[in-house]
Amino acid sequence: MAAKSFDLIVIGAGPGGYVAAIRGAQLGLSVAIVEREHLGGICLNWGCIPTKALLRSSEVFHLMQRASEFGLKADNIGYDLDAVVKRSRKVAGQLSGGIGHLMKKNKVAVFMGSASLAGKGKVTVKAKEGEETLTAKNIVLATGARARNLPGLEADGKRVWMYKDALQPPHMPKKLLVIGSGAIGIEFASFYNTLGADTTVVEVMDRILPVEDEEISKFAKKQFEKQGMKIMQKSVVKQLDRADDKVTAHIETGGKVTKHEFDTVISAVGIVGNVENLGLEDLGVKINRTHVVTDEYCRTGVDGLYAIGDIAGAPWLAHKASHEGVMVAELIAGQHPHPVKPESIAGCTYCHPQVASVGYTEAKAKELGFDVKVGRFPFIGNGKAIALGEPEGMIKTVFDAKTGELLGAHMVGAEVTELIQGYVVGRQLETTEEDLMNTVFPHPTLSEMMHESVLDAYGRVIHM
Repeated sequence: MAAKSFDLIVIGAGPGGYVAAIRGAQLGLSVAIVEREHLGGICLNWGCIPTKALLRSSEVFHLMQRASEFGLKADNIGYDLDAVVKRSRKVAGQLSGGIGHLMKKNKVAVFMGSASLAGKGKVTVKAKEGEETLTAKNIVLATGARARNLPGLEADGKRVWMYKDALQPPHMPKKLLVIGSGAIGIEFASFYNTLGADTTVVEVMDRILPVEDEEISKFAKKQFEKQGMKIMQKSVVKQLDRADDKVTAHIETGGKVTKHEFDTVISAVGIVGNVENLGLEDLGVKINRTHVVTDEYCRTGVDGLYAIGDIAGAPWLAHKASHEGVMVAELIAGQHPHPVKPESIAGCTYCHPQVASVGYTEAKAKELGFDVKVGRFPFIGNGKAIALGEPEGMIKTVFDAKTGELLGAHMVGAEVTELIQGYVVGRQLETTEEDLMNTVFPHPTLSEMMHESVLDAYGRVIHM
């Protein structure tokens, strides 16, 4: 059978791949996309979206328990875990179906099957029905990543879970151990802790949420502990002894190993790139620690072969993948896009309280040699936060003392995952402290704290 020919073939239909396909089609390229499992990838089906749906349920449950604070009455408050999960799956299904519609609308040819590179410009697709060959001058790898399984701590789906198990739990944990306090670990810890699980988080680094600014990490830790979470930092889970109804974890802290019993363990210890069985080595593609090595334009060094999103390394964020997808499609179509800068990409964690950041932490800015001016503003000083009943939080801004450039912004508290975008736009427009100070923020809003934090960096704060 003759090979089907395209201008662009995208391997993987997650938030990087499907966006690259759409942008390529918009620019007049003939595009094919190959996906082995679900349109929308992990993000829509088993990641970003269904976890947010679960977390919304736990947030509403938390608010129901606080009803009397708001002058409301709610008796016999409870939850139905199966119904919570069902809603989460329905949300994911709705969005995944939407991607199929977008592919049709943009005339992208969809091939469901496993792809491998059969040589330069050649892709073999293995599906249930058989095998076919596609050819294109340009190929984009968007195969994503999967959860890392550490030896001895492997998930079994019964008592030891990965994120997929935690999204469709076989039981409600009573006593839960979460290994790893990055975004995934802390979101699941937050969800199950709010629903009443006795939750312990173990983190190998010296603080939880280790990529965040240190002050934000410390503030978040205090809030989590107030909610009853136990947090063990500088600690390692050495082994798990599994029984039918429990898991005994051997946890080492400061050279001393102690045993702790749990009925459920969630492993969230990072991710590994999906680089296997693609035929990359034969083409001479460089792979470093399970990630494809690329330049700033996502080029692999093999002519016409690009890698975007999680397979191309940190930050492992859906919005980074999507932007790389757009950039690569534009590059292939002969345009001149700007490269995506990692430090201009915001990170958002949807625990309770939420955490969000963009740019450099205070420590990183100093390490890079900047003379910094730092501003802070607490939620307790903001009228809207108090009216919402959310007075716990803070906003921190880091400026270059010489130029007034906004180097970084770091937040913890209610709705900060929405607020952060104000600073992201500011950084994109190369805003200085003066521009931000002269901007009129509406009242009463949480966003006013962003203004006050900037003012504080320059000794001009009003409400503190």
